[in-house]
Amino acid sequence: MTSAPLPTLDPAFFDAAQSARAWPFEEARKLAERIERTGKKEVLFETGYGPSGLPHIGTFGEVARTTMVRTAFRLLTRDQVPTRLLCFSDDMDGFRKVPGNIPNQEMMKSFLGKPLSRVPDPFSNEYPSFGAANNARLRAFLDSFGFSYEFASSTDYYSAGRFDEALLRMLEVYDEVMEIMLPSLGPDRRATYSPFLPISRHTGDVLQVSVTERDVKRGTIVYVDPATGTREETAVTGGAVKCQWKPDWALRWFALGVDYEMSGKDLIDSVKLAGRIVTALGGNPPEGFNYELFLDEHGQKISKSKGNGLTIDEWLTYASPESLGQYMFQKPRAAKRLYFDVIPRAVDDYYSFVSAYQRQSVEERLENPVFHVHFGHPPAFEMPITFGLLLNLVSAANAHDTSVLWGFISRYVKGATPQNHPEIDKLARYAVRYFNDRVKPTKTFRAPTDKERAALADLASRLAPFEGSTDAEELQNLVFEVGKAHQFEPLRDWFTAIYQVLLGADQGPRFGSFIALYGVAETRRLVADALAGKLAKAG
Repeated sequence: MTSAPLPTLDPAFFDAAQSARAWPFEEARKLAERIERTGKKEVLFETGYGPSGLPHIGTFGEVARTTMVRTAFRLLTRDQVPTRLLCFSDDMDGFRKVPGNIPNQEMMKSFLGKPLSRVPDPFSNEYPSFGAANNARLRAFLDSFGFSYEFASSTDYYSAGRFDEALLRMLEVYDEVMEIMLPSLGPDRRATYSPFLPISRHTGDVLQVSVTERDVKRGTIVYVDPATGTREETAVTGGAVKCQWKPDWALRWFALGVDYEMSGKDLIDSVKLAGRIVTALGGNPPEGFNYELFLDEHGQKISKSKGNGLTIDEWLTYASPESLGQYMFQKPRAAKRLYFDVIPRAVDDYYSFVSAYQRQSVEERLENPVFHVHFGHPPAFEMPITFGLLLNLVSAANAHDTSVLWGFISRYVKGATPQNHPEIDKLARYAVRYFNDRVKPTKTFRAPTDKERAALADLASRLAPFEGSTDAEELQNLVFEVGKAHQFEPLRDWFTAIYQVLLGADQGPRFGSFIALYGVAETRRLVADALAGKLAKAG
C-alpha cells in the first residue's frame, strides 16, 4: 500500500549537502557509508507502529524525522541510490490492555489476548478490526502531510508467508536467540519465554507459552494450550505464530533488509538485543539513532493507552501539520513536552524560518528546519502577523470568528483580504479556535497597582497623537518610554503588568505590534476599561 510519489530534488543542493551539518545529514552519512560497505543498490527505511491505541504525535514524529533523513540521504548521494520508506504496523500483536480513551470499554475487554487485527472496531463498523481502524487513522494523517511511504501490516506479512523463510531461520537458531533474550528477563518470564507466540486454534489468543518441543526439519513447535491443557503442534510459518516483539523486530530487519530505523531513548536496550538477534539470524542490524522521549505537561512519557499528551487530531485542530513538522525537527535528542501550550511558539517559529529561508544562501537553507519539513521544497511567503499577536487580538476584540479579526488585519496589512492572503486567514482561524478552546476558559485579569494605574493612564494619554498609526516600532518605543518614566525596574515588570492587566496573560508578543494591529484608539479604550475595572470583572 503506497502513498504520495517521492518529491523531486533540486540538484543545486547536491554540492552543499556534502558538508551540511544539520542532524539529518549526519544520519545520512552513516547510511552512505553503509551502502559503500555492503554494496546494496537500494536503501530501506522503516518505522514501526503499534496500533494498540490511537496514533499519537510521537508516531508521526518518527515518520517525519525518518523522512528528513531520507531526503538528506538522497541529496548526499545526488539521488543516485533508490530509497523506500516502510511504515510497519504490528497489528498482529496481542490486545493486552483496553485504552482509556476509546468507546465500548466492556465489549473490548472480552477481546483481550486476541491479535489486534481480530479485535472489533470500537468506533464504528467502518473497519474490520481495531487494528485496521487505527492503521487507517495513521495513514490518513501521513497522507495529509504528503509523506511518501509504503504501509505494511504485520498480519498480512505473516499470513501471506513473507516472513516464512526468516521464521524457519529463527527456528534454526532458537537456542542462540534464547541465550540472547533470557538474561534480560525476570525469573517468572524466563520460565515460560519463547521467541514464538502461537495463535491458539481454540481461542484465537496470542499465547505467551513455553515451547516444549521443536522440529527444525518440519518447521514446527509444540506447546500446551492453556485453554484446553492439550499438547498442540503448529507450524511457525503461514501466520500460525508471531514473534515476541524484540525477536519480531529483528525478524523484520532480517527478512526485509532494513537499513535504517530510529527509536525512542527508552528502547536503547531493546535495539541492542534485536541487533544481536538479527546478527544471529545472519543479517546486519540497521543504522539509526535513539531520540529523546515525548512528555506531557507533567513530564510523563506520552502513551497511546493512557491517552496523555497531544493527539494528532488535537494539534491539527489548532495548528498546521507543517508547524508540527518543524517542532519535530528541532533537537531530536532533547526531551520534548507535547501539550497545548507549545503550539503557539511552534507555529511562530515555523513562520519565522519560512521567512528567513528566502534570504538565505544554499548552504544556510540546508540548515533551516523548513527545508527538511518540506522535503526540500519550502513555500515562499512572509507572515506579517504572529500567532501570539492574533491570540491577543482575539482576546481584546472578543472575536468569535475571523470576520472580526479581518477588520483589524486589513488595516494593519494594507490591502490584505482572506482571498489574497490565505495563509493569514488560516492562521486567524487557528487563533480563534485555540483562544476560545484553550485560553479563554482559564483567562484571568488582575487589577493594576497604583503605580501601574498611573503608568497605564500615561500610556493612554501619550498614545492620543498617534491615532491611526500602524508603525509597530514607533509604538513600541513609546511603550518603553512610559515604562522608564514610571521607573519600572526591571523594565520587563512593566510589560508583565500590561499583559496581566489588559490581556489577562503573563506574557505576549511585542506590545507595540499589538497596538499597531488592534489600533491606537481601540488600545486606549482597552486601557480605560482596565482602569475602570471592567476587564477584571469580565475575566
